[in-house]
Amino acid sequence: MSARPSLACATLSRKEDFRAFADAPRRRRPDPLTRGQLAALSPSARAEYDLGRREWHANLGPLRTPQLAALHEDLWDIVDSNLQDGDKAKGAVAVDAFPGLGKTTAVLAFAREFHRREIAEHGAFTAQGHERWPVCRVGLTGNTGMKDLNRAMLEFFGHPGRQTSTATQLGLQALDCVLSCEVRLLILDDLHFLKWRRTSSIEVSNHLKWIANEFPVTLLKVGVGLADKGLFSEGEALGETALAQTGRRTTRLDMPPFTVDTEQGRLQWRQLLLALEQRLVLTDTYHGMLADDLSDYLFTRSTGHIGSLMTLVNRGCQRAQRTGTERLTRDLLDQVRNDEAAEQARRELEYAFCAGKATSRPHGVRTPT
Repeated sequence: MSARPSLACATLSRKEDFRAFADAPRRRRPDPLTRGQLAALSPSARAEYDLGRREWHANLGPLRTPQLAALHEDLWDIVDSNLQDGDKAKGAVAVDAFPGLGKTTAVLAFAREFHRREIAEHGAFTAQGHERWPVCRVGLTGNTGMKDLNRAMLEFFGHPGRQTSTATQLGLQALDCVLSCEVRLLILDDLHFLKWRRTSSIEVSNHLKWIANEFPVTLLKVGVGLADKGLFSEGEALGETALAQTGRRTTRLDMPPFTVDTEQGRLQWRQLLLALEQRLVLTDTYHGMLADDLSDYLFTRSTGHIGSLMTLVNRGCQRAQRTGTERLTRDLLDQVRNDEAAEQARRELEYAFCAGKATSRPHGVRTPT
């Protein structure tokens, strides 16, 4: 087994766990075995091998899809351009996309790369001897107010005053942590949990402007339907949207789903399935198992959402391993439940594909046998 530390119980809202996530070596893919080799394993070796496969299939991503690559390029542009002196406000980012499109996964992958780059370039400690934490990641809840947000930032650093201070004191303590640890990227995840037109959320919106003005960080907000919730207009009336500072200072990025209504979209879908099937560790897997024989089926089951696709493939691999099937087939995957949104949207797509009105296969690719 690999000496890679387990991250199953890690929470990225605390700095030690985030560093474990960022510094963890690349996960080692279990060696593929034939059925004969599998049968020859001792009971203890078989249990160890199957555990390794379960963990591997549960952590197949992230895959460098066109959507992830484009998002990362935009994020590097923005973060690297935010080297202004402290008297200038830095541009913020909002990754605004529907659920199941991999936005949090993509943002965390970027955060890991950024953390590693900053530590490699500047060292693990600041010139004043403090630990360097290039990234601070905070998860929001539906009840988050100004004090809760400040406390969540201090929770990341394990600050001893996070339970007893006032909202203002918490904010100043958070600023001190950010300055001392030379944080450069502040991630606020699940920002859609806020009710932007409620009084407490207006306070949080104003507090975010204070952070953008006073904290020398790139503020990266992640959520669903942020534009519709008034993030860029700060909850103001439509006629006042152009005056909102947040909208002027924030760049909106998205993560579109896969589509198969163009040849380029079908090629991208096929490349995704080819890359995914190469990662699977099942005894009877073969080239084209996903990309040729299950392409339409997987698209209808996932509706082009990578989160739903990865969930279905992961669960399918667990069942294939547990039952001894050792490959993914339509019959096996029909027994696997997927997320509710994908299951509800499946029926209309299935009709279009079965009627020949849609296909996920590029021109020249063989039809399944």
